[in-house]
Amino acid sequence: MVEGTDWDPRDKAVLTDQIAAYDELRQRCPVARSDFLGWSLLRHADVLEAAADHDRFSSAVSSHLSVPNGMDPPEHTAFRQIVDGYFAGELMAEFEPVCREVVRDLVAELPRGRQIDFMDLFARPLALRLQSRWLGWPDELHQPLHEWTLKNHRATLARDQSAMAAVALEFDGFIEALLQQRRELGDEAPDDLTTRLMTERIADRPLTDPEIVSILRNWTVGELSTIAASVGIIAHFLAENPEVTNLLRAEPGHIRAAVDESLRVHPPLIANRRLVARETQVGERQLAAGDRVTLLWASANRDESVFEEPGEFRLDRDPRDNLLYGAGIHVCPGAPLARLELRVTVEELLQDVDQLSLRGRPTLATYPASGFSELPLVVG
Repeated sequence: MVEGTDWDPRDKAVLTDQIAAYDELRQRCPVARSDFLGWSLLRHADVLEAAADHDRFSSAVSSHLSVPNGMDPPEHTAFRQIVDGYFAGELMAEFEPVCREVVRDLVAELPRGRQIDFMDLFARPLALRLQSRWLGWPDELHQPLHEWTLKNHRATLARDQSAMAAVALEFDGFIEALLQQRRELGDEAPDDLTTRLMTERIADRPLTDPEIVSILRNWTVGELSTIAASVGIIAHFLAENPEVTNLLRAEPGHIRAAVDESLRVHPPLIANRRLVARETQVGERQLAAGDRVTLLWASANRDESVFEEPGEFRLDRDPRDNLLYGAGIHVCPGAPLARLELRVTVEELLQDVDQLSLRGRPTLATYPASGFSELPLVVG
């Protein structure tokens, strides 16, 4: 551990079980300094306060354009209005039958009665197919995007700036080619959300290609990583808790609450970054302007001061305390889409699968991912 730090997020013991490590650190040092992540905020109250206060905790943390995640007001406001329109209720209603078709087809393809890696055969392909159908992307992008996600995780964990820049450039190439194809097609371009995004305007000008690419990159990182992780976490939970599975079969109205609560217990999103805009104090620690800050959602959502027996699954908790989709002006705009996809996934699994059984020991994912890298299940 580097001198003057409180912990090492890349220590083998931490990476072996991130959630348990954050639980221990929250008790010992709730505002913790590390060379890798800067200041990490682990308490629910501190994370919520930082997420809500962009004057002290800026989101302009990246050297690359990040629309609108890496912006503060007033710049953030206009871009966020555009982004929010893509997750409106009518668009979610239009996408639901498409989503259900994708999930149903994948559920039907699952081998029955033998051990499989649920992540490889279901969770990751599902995230790729849903993202592609939602945005109108061709199937041939599935494998390149899967490989790109893995490269992005490796570069982020290594904090390899040159690798991170190369990964971003690679994604830009995929999307710039799609945009060029649509321009060449003109009026014959697919009537999908990617084409629609190309027509958006900010103030009195069209969005630039780098802005469009950045928006699509942010959506893709969220979808491919977090949805795949969420599906794996939920499947593991259902396999381990048959009584909850039976409850949801009998009373499907509880599915949304059950999904949100299971993902509070085992969070699919580890953290987001901020930058200290002016000297401030959090707890007993003094943070200087320019310091890096990490909001550890995976710790905040298990804070004992907010959630009694935080490791227990309870359907009667106050949903307003759950920070699954973040908080403040940067609360996840894709929450309506994620909730739709996860609800439909659970509905279709309960409809077509009699039982999910855990076989062997799952392999936990490591930072910056969460959930499982391997999940051995038998589908019955």
